[in-house]
Amino acid sequence: MSNFQVYRKTLVFSFIMFLIDIIAMFVVAGAATIGFFVMNRSNDMAIVGLVIGLIIGIILAVLIEIFIRNRVKAAQISMMTMGVVEGKMPDNVVSEGFNSIKGRFGKITGFYFVTSLIKGALRQLGRGIERVGRNLGGDVGGSVTSAINSAIEVVIGYLCDCVMGWILYRKEENGFMAGCQGAVIFFKHGKTLIKNIGRIFGIGLLSLAIIGGAFFGLFYLIFKNFPQMFTALANEIVEIAQRNNGTAPEWLANPATLTLIVCGVAAIVIWSSIHSVLIRPFILVGVLRNFMAAGIKDMPTENDIVELQGKSPKFARMYQRAQNS
Repeated sequence: MSNFQVYRKTLVFSFIMFLIDIIAMFVVAGAATIGFFVMNRSNDMAIVGLVIGLIIGIILAVLIEIFIRNRVKAAQISMMTMGVVEGKMPDNVVSEGFNSIKGRFGKITGFYFVTSLIKGALRQLGRGIERVGRNLGGDVGGSVTSAINSAIEVVIGYLCDCVMGWILYRKEENGFMAGCQGAVIFFKHGKTLIKNIGRIFGIGLLSLAIIGGAFFGLFYLIFKNFPQMFTALANEIVEIAQRNNGTAPEWLANPATLTLIVCGVAAIVIWSSIHSVLIRPFILVGVLRNFMAAGIKDMPTENDIVELQGKSPKFARMYQRAQNS
């Protein structure tokens, strides 16, 4: 199966995750709105109520992410792995996807340890590369450092999903041991796996310009019809700043600018969700194919694991747990 065929076949999981994201977003927005109006009506503390509602909404959204969305994502990665390794998938990928993680998803705890290991290793590498940015100094240096951090986080996300694919593929191994093997694949073939991943940034910027720009315009057309709401919000921000003997930034105190900021933030949130659910999976299929091919062709051995233990105490502890589980 080609990458596009695997992507198209597993796209149904993306739509499910998109629906879950929409529900979570409404939960956050609804909680923030309720907090805003309740506190404003009772004691004129609208901003405080909004923040409290926002926090509650975010907590609920995180729970939805952990207990629902992550399972859908695991099922999707399981089917993607089947497609790129076996070259075929069942007709009912949704049912088979969830069946494939039954009794297995709970054992993927090892995946999160591997995620921590890979994140730590890449971030350590990133801190070394960041010296280039710091040496440049000023705004340019800060921009370079920020770009490096962003690139590292993107790479981390893709490779961690690949490790999950390996854990789901190695059904005969316990989650910890399969996770150790996935980490070995990354460290042995990391340069090969990420050397062509730079294209994802171009796709990301393109989708941001098209999708983010479209939603920014849509939100602006809607929000510009409610100038009183943004005037009240700007005035509230100014009053809070004054009560704390400070001055509100002009871009928050100006209702027109505040409107643009809210539109921009909302557009980025929407873009991030759509990109993550509809565009990122297509890229992941290609990266996953390379990862699985590297692991199957050069299966991690005991010597590989022993060598990696010497380089990472955290990995050594994880491997010890794998042996004891």
